[in-house]
Amino acid sequence: MEIKQINLSIIKMPLKAPFENALEKVNEREAVLIEITDRDGFTGYGEAVAFSTPWYTEETVKTCFHMLKDVLIPLLAKEPIAHPKEVSKRFRVVRRNHMAKAGLETAVWDLYAKRKGMPLWKCIGGRMQSVAAGVAVGNHDTFEALQQIEAFLGEGYERIKVKIKPGHDEAFIREIRQSYPNLKLMADANSSYTLDDLPRLQKLDEFGLLMIEQPLGTDDIVEHAVLQKALKTPVCLDESIVTYHHAESALRLGSFKVLNIKIGRVGGLWPAVRLHDLCLAKGIPVWCGGMIEFGISRAFNLALATMPGFTIPGDLSASNRFWEKDIIEPEVAVENGRIRVPDAPGIGYELNREYLKKVRVYHEFIRL
Repeated sequence: MEIKQINLSIIKMPLKAPFENALEKVNEREAVLIEITDRDGFTGYGEAVAFSTPWYTEETVKTCFHMLKDVLIPLLAKEPIAHPKEVSKRFRVVRRNHMAKAGLETAVWDLYAKRKGMPLWKCIGGRMQSVAAGVAVGNHDTFEALQQIEAFLGEGYERIKVKIKPGHDEAFIREIRQSYPNLKLMADANSSYTLDDLPRLQKLDEFGLLMIEQPLGTDDIVEHAVLQKALKTPVCLDESIVTYHHAESALRLGSFKVLNIKIGRVGGLWPAVRLHDLCLAKGIPVWCGGMIEFGISRAFNLALATMPGFTIPGDLSASNRFWEKDIIEPEVAVENGRIRVPDAPGIGYELNREYLKKVRVYHEFIRL
C-alpha cells in the first residue's frame, strides 16, 4: 500500500441530548476524520476519538490533529505498508497518543480490506454476521434514566449501562432493579471511587450486575485486585488497560474478570485484536466499549465485536442514539436487538460527503 494523499477533517456535531458521567457532561462532540488514498485510488477511513478536553485521557482533538499531521503521517509515509499490522510497530517510537495512532491505523485497515475486496470483519477473523446491541444511559436523574431505559428496551437493546458515582449508586441501582429485575445491567463508575468506598461498592453485590466498570483510579491495577477479591460482582477494567503488557500484568494480579476493549484507547485495531486473543486464551469475557463516536469509529467497533471472545453486548448502538444525522451512509441501525455487519469491502460504510461539508469546521489536505 503506497499512500498518495491524506485528508484530515475536524468535525463537530451537537448530541441529541447531553451525556453525563462522573467526570464530564458532553453536549457536543468533535473528532478528527482521516481519509487515506493510495496510488491505485482506494480510500480508507479512520476516526480519532479523543474529546475536546482531556477528561477521558490526556489526548484532545487538537493534540490528535498535531500528532497526526506532524508526527504519525510522516512516519507512515516513510515507506509502503504491506499489512496493517506493521503500522503499530512503526508507531512504537512514539509514546502513548493512542487515539491519534488508532485513527490512522484503522484507516490503513479499511484501505487494506478494500484492496482485498473483503469485509474488514473477515480480515481480522470475525465470525458473527450480526452483533448484539447495547447502550449506555448517561443521565444521573433517576426518573429520566428509567424513561431512557424503557425507550431503549423498546428499541430492542439487550444490555444497559448506567453511570454511577459516590452518593449516586445504591439507591439508583435499586430503583432500576425493582423496575427491571431481569435486565442485563452494568454500572460504569469512571474511576470515581477509592478503596475507602469498599463497603459502598459491596452493597451493589445484591443487584446481580453484569459488572462494575473502572471503579478505582484510571492508572491502577493493584487496588482493583484488592477490590475484586472483596466483591462478588465482576470488576471490568477500561482506562487502566492501554497496552498488552498492562493486561498481562492485571491478569496476573487478578485485577479484573471482564475487559472493556476500545480501539481508540489501546492504539488501534490490531492492538485491540491482540487483547481479545489474550483474554480469549485466559477465559476472560470482553466487550466493545463506546466513545460517543461518529459512524466511522462505530463501524470499526462493529467489525471488532464479530470476534468470538466478544460474548457481552458492547456499547454498540444505532447512529440515531446520539445524532439526528450521522456522517455515514447507510446509518447504523438496530433490528430486534442486533446490528447486522456489512458484507461490503472494508468497513462497509461510506461518508455522506454533503453532510460532512456541513459539520466540518477545519480541513487539511496532505499530499505525500
